[in-house]
Amino acid sequence: MATTTAYGITGFGGYIPRWRLERSAIAAAHNWMAPSLKGLAKGQRAFCGWDEDSITMGIEAARDALSERPRNGISRVTFASTTQPFADLQNATVVANALSLPRHIRTLDIGQSQRAGTSGLLAALSDASAETLFVASDRPRGKPASVQEISNGAGAAAFTLGSEGIVAKLLGSASESAMFVDHFRAADGQYDYFWEERWIRDEGYMKLVPPVIAAALAEAGIGAKDIQHFILPSSFKGIATAVARATGIPAESEADALTLSCGYTGAAHGLLMLAHVLERAQAGEHILLAGFGQGCDALVLRVTDAIAQVRPRRGVSGALADALKTDAYLRLAVNEGSIDPDWGMRAERPVKTALTEQYRSNEQISHFQAGHCRACGTLQFPQLPFCVNPACNAPSSQFDQVALADAKARVMTFTADWLSYHPAPPLYVGFVQFDNTARLMMEIVDVGPSGLEVGTPVNMVFRIKDMDRVRQYPRYFWKATPAQA
Repeated sequence: MATTTAYGITGFGGYIPRWRLERSAIAAAHNWMAPSLKGLAKGQRAFCGWDEDSITMGIEAARDALSERPRNGISRVTFASTTQPFADLQNATVVANALSLPRHIRTLDIGQSQRAGTSGLLAALSDASAETLFVASDRPRGKPASVQEISNGAGAAAFTLGSEGIVAKLLGSASESAMFVDHFRAADGQYDYFWEERWIRDEGYMKLVPPVIAAALAEAGIGAKDIQHFILPSSFKGIATAVARATGIPAESEADALTLSCGYTGAAHGLLMLAHVLERAQAGEHILLAGFGQGCDALVLRVTDAIAQVRPRRGVSGALADALKTDAYLRLAVNEGSIDPDWGMRAERPVKTALTEQYRSNEQISHFQAGHCRACGTLQFPQLPFCVNPACNAPSSQFDQVALADAKARVMTFTADWLSYHPAPPLYVGFVQFDNTARLMMEIVDVGPSGLEVGTPVNMVFRIKDMDRVRQYPRYFWKATPAQA
């Protein structure tokens, strides 16, 4: 149903992991037993680094959408994913906490369907009671040598919703629930099980989606010919084209599916495509976003004049361009958990997070806040009970909090360690010098084949610091990464 008050999308952003694997490398790895994969070997797919998951991707997408916008007005955070790291620990709370959002906000996780992104966004747009941050993030895995392994990707999209500065407003919508099982994954399963593609296309998409699109267009009061951007995510080629033809939507309105440069990102894919479309959409244009999975959602949006003033920090286009390309199939296999190599005895060290200290030091660990001594001006991280300046020693009660997550910084010193255990050797560590005078030893990630140089500009990213594999608990912290891959 359409909203009756002035409410809509006010900001947008996206994130795609830097790591991109040539699909030809996947096909070559399995050529001995699945030569048919050669037909799908065009382009590349994005995949998570060892220290990335749907939470870290969602946070980066949200930072892209929020940019320099004030965050204190956000009172609701929704996180949509089918690959959430936690089954019983609210993932949306981790996202909101890392973004330093107010503690009085409402947080919600949704999942269990490829429609989680579109259904969640529709629900958020239909409730104008709160300024909202909506995040969709997914990393669908594929069994080795499967079509899904070679065609999937990883990514996230984020949207701010509110009543001021609306860039896209919901005109109409429609939904249908149908017990059509195209694929499924058990609660404790690692990979999805898919039914036959022709059945999914002919009996699923082609029969369930067109009526819902027609109903959404009718509620919006426009025709199919009025659509400038048509978004229908699917892991199967040609389905959006067929649905557009069946519903009378102009062929030229079909949005870039990001297939060749990213891959299918599950429940996040429709929203990732939407964020990509909004980067170039013009005022007055209409966007039709549809989502499929045990039924269908269809949303009709109209772009407003405010689109000219709203742009993400980097956007999906920037994330696509900022790539680290590789032909090492085993890097994907290890990061996706398909194989578990012998890392040696150094990998056997115990890793257990002290949840008490994690809570007490939350502002430093998750918010990445340094202490600025009002007495002498020293900026320090981590914060100790007293100022680290030996000529000062003022108590921490005289510290002001300074966030480092978005502060400009550069590499001061570094080393590449091949001896210490690290899931993506070598381990790059070094001192990072912030422009605001803070200086600290940090892990530096996503370093390309050319390595690092002193003075390299770096950005801060929220990542997995350690993984407790006994208890399956990821400990998150901030790391540095080169500003450009």
